[in-house]
Amino acid sequence: MTNETNLSTPLQPVQTGPGDERTWSLLAHLSVLLNLVTGFAGPIAALVIYLVYKDRSRTVAYHALQSMIFQLIWWYGGGLLIGLMWAIVGALSAILIGVILIPFAIIFTLVFACLPLGAVVYGIIGAVQVSQGGDFKYWLVGDWVRGTLTGL
Repeated sequence: MTNETNLSTPLQPVQTGPGDERTWSLLAHLSVLLNLVTGFAGPIAALVIYLVYKDRSRTVAYHALQSMIFQLIWWYGGGLLIGLMWAIVGALSAILIGVILIPFAIIFTLVFACLPLGAVVYGIIGAVQVSQGGDFKYWLVGDWVRGTLTGL
């Protein structure tokens, strides 16, 4: 009889405590490390954390969403710029100008290859600050995400 009443009661949302919020915020920032292994899974992991916690914890939602957006901009943006540069060099090689641009493309690649690595370091810094109970805000992304989540 008691099992039937327990099964018929509606499920209540699970409340998260400060320790859980800190852990999931930390994992959202560390999701950038997945990019080193897979090349693409970091923003997906941050998005999953955001979707799971968006109604349970504004803190976790904030950290997960800004981590996802930051990774999309710096990780994929850096790769996109490098790919675009080499596509231009390849297209211009047909008229010999691209051959002259190859040294510039190599320098460009080395410079923009640092963007994803910088994103990894920045994500680790965010994870450390959140694990110590602090608040972390990504440069240029944090204020926009906070405004989006609060509806300001």
